[in-house]
Amino acid sequence: MRELQPINQHVLLELEKAAEEKTASGIIIPDTAQDKPQFARVAAISGIEKPEISIGDTVFYKPFAGSELEYEGKKFLMIPYADILGKVVETEKI
Repeated sequence: MRELQPINQHVLLELEKAAEEKTASGIIIPDTAQDKPQFARVAAISGIEKPEISIGDTVFYKPFAGSELEYEGKKFLMIPYADILGKVVETEKI
């Protein structure tokens, strides 16, 4: 079994595949022209001491950060740990 494993204080984020978008008049907008999402699920973390995130968390990251890659049919983003701005957490309603 092979897997991608980040090193040097990087985090591997799994991106959702962008759905094909069409305008109201039926023009297809290619994914290269669509806005990039800034939320993704953490797939792997390098050996970072006391990380504030864990595998499976959904995080918010800087726009245009990291390097996109495709591996075994899935899209990923390799991003420096410092480019992660926050994570989505569940809270109770008051």
